[in-house]
Amino acid sequence: MLISDHVRLRAIEKSDLPAFVRWLNDAEVRRNLELIAPLSMGQEEGWYADMLSQPAIAQPLGIEVRDGGQWVLIGNVSFLNINQTDRNAEVGIFIGAKEFWNQGYGTEAMRLMLQHGFETLNFERIYLRVYETNPRGMRSYLKNGFLEEGRLRNHHFQEGRYIDVIIMGILKNEWFKKENGGGA
Repeated sequence: MLISDHVRLRAIEKSDLPAFVRWLNDAEVRRNLELIAPLSMGQEEGWYADMLSQPAIAQPLGIEVRDGGQWVLIGNVSFLNINQTDRNAEVGIFIGAKEFWNQGYGTEAMRLMLQHGFETLNFERIYLRVYETNPRGMRSYLKNGFLEEGRLRNHHFQEGRYIDVIIMGILKNEWFKKENGGGA
């Protein structure tokens, strides 16, 4: 389990699946994800079974926050496309519980994930893809030290038009400089 002041990341349990299905069937939540169709409980159970067969490093983590003295699941975060040879991975995150949007929890969960990726898993680079229509996500990633590395122009079709997909990344030395206040 990874814990910060307001967030903890923990293994996903089968009992979490109904919340994921509810969130992923909300068009507003799904808007910034690659999912384009409604999701059934059977599909989510299939995803869960497949996820359990993956190495622990590739399994998503549930994002929880304290609410009224209890930990409450609000989303998940995971490393994808892990390349052990080049020591890099893509990171994906979503906050499904909309009542927890715009409170800094995604930024804090991403910080925990970067810390885990660089300090525990020894990644050299962590990157992500974000839609140009997701300014809230981009602000959060910039706060964590991600830089725009490139742009896939008209790469994604969303709501009747093509939008750019922005590639953002952070290197291990950039992370450590940021965490140590700009020092080496």
